Amino acid sequence: MQAILPSGGTALLRRLEFIAFPAVAGAACTVLSLGVVTWLPALAAMGHALQLWRTEGDSRVFVNTFAAFARYWRTLWLHGLLSTVAAVVLTANIVYLLGRSEPWTFVVLAAQVGIAAALVIHHIALAAEAGRSPGGSVRTWSAGALALGFGSPARGTALLGAVVSAVLLSLVVPLGPLLLGPSVPVLLALSFADPRRHTP
Repeated sequence: MQAILPSGGTALLRRLEFIAFPAVAGAACTVLSLGVVTWLPALAAMGHALQLWRTEGDSRVFVNTFAAFARYWRTLWLHGLLSTVAAVVLTANIVYLLGRSEPWTFVVLAAQVGIAAALVIHHIALAAEAGRSPGGSVRTWSAGALALGFGSPARGTALLGAVVSAVLLSLVVPLGPLLLGPSVPVLLALSFADPRRHTP
């Protein structure tokens, strides 16, 4: 197909891949996340599929996400459960504090939002680390995620910004936040973690 296209057409197809494949991977992640507590293993499985696409050119991102899910579920189910409980508690706290008018609520609310932002960065980085090293453990993935997400303020800010912007910018596409919301930040985290970025 690419052989019969002019060079401009080939370049356009390659650019479209950077939308299509993350969207397909995000669709697989969304389906696997319907189990509620399965969202973290699904995010890691999607990270693995995106890593295979980035490094080996494997375009079967949908199938690869499903294929990797069982392995990540066995390793991350408890971490995913605890993270889900933490997210529910934080959400409940934020909703409660938004309905209060006392002066002290602003400080507590800001702290809750800060914790939520840190958890978002950590789990995006965790999914990338798990995707890069499928044979690792939760401890090694978590340590790598802390370094990846919080080792550089600019990097952590970029990951959080990617989460927000991916959701907001994809609102114009039907189901866009579900398709690109999880995949674009993880793809960015994989790029940050790529050793080739740090070689001269």
